[in-house]
Amino acid sequence: MSNVAMNESWLKGKWTELKGKAQQEWGELTNDDLDQIEGRQDQLIGRIQQRYGIARAEAQEQVRKWEKRHGLR
Repeated sequence: MSNVAMNESWLKGKWTELKGKAQQEWGELTNDDLDQIEGRQDQLIGRIQQRYGIARAEAQEQVRKWEKRHGLR
């Protein structure tokens, strides 16, 4: 399993715990958004991009930093 796939799998398994942390980080994300994301990194990036009107690369960087702070990388 690749490192990215392993991180994605781990994120899905911990998503219930991490949803609150994601909501703190990105307050524009709704509970429905977080439920639909279900720990999928690509979905999280896309939703951040959509809610904040930022480029995908910026959303990816935000998620990368967030994952690093929470021991996901």
